[in-house]
Amino acid sequence: MSADGTTYRLPDVFFVVATQNPHEQLGTFALPESQLDRFLMRVTLGYPDAAHERELLRGGERRELLPEIPPALDAAAVLRVQHEVRAVHVADALLDYCQALIACTRERSDLKLGLSPRAGQGLLRAAQAWAYLAGRAAVLPEDVQAVLPPVVAHRLERREPGGSADGELIAAEILRAVPVPL
Repeated sequence: MSADGTTYRLPDVFFVVATQNPHEQLGTFALPESQLDRFLMRVTLGYPDAAHERELLRGGERRELLPEIPPALDAAAVLRVQHEVRAVHVADALLDYCQALIACTRERSDLKLGLSPRAGQGLLRAAQAWAYLAGRAAVLPEDVQAVLPPVVAHRLERREPGGSADGELIAAEILRAVPVPL
């Protein structure tokens, strides 16, 4: 990380979570494309179901519970899993599929910008992680399809605005337009 011309080393394991308010809210401004492109995914959580919302309402300040939550993984385990995810095999045909999905966004005249090389790298790494979590040693087209919307939706925008869920719709259009390799 750098700020004011000074570079600061981040730890090998770190995690950034950012919240996004709707653009319609007063005082909310869109991030530039270059900053949005640095976020691997946009995940929408939605609202809790009634039982969980009731639990939240009864539970008081949830932040007070954070110190009581045990870590799921330590830093060494996170690094080990990252290494194992990178070892998940990606066949050349699957690379071709990823490139075709990326190229589709760049060829569409209705989009402001196509996907960047960084978006392509994120798509591939997320597909490897999806396959890893499924217990597979190789990425399948279904893995790419599963992660494409959360990886690219925040990066894709029509020249003419079409609604807040526009990126998700564009991702679905791209998946329909690009044939799956056999």
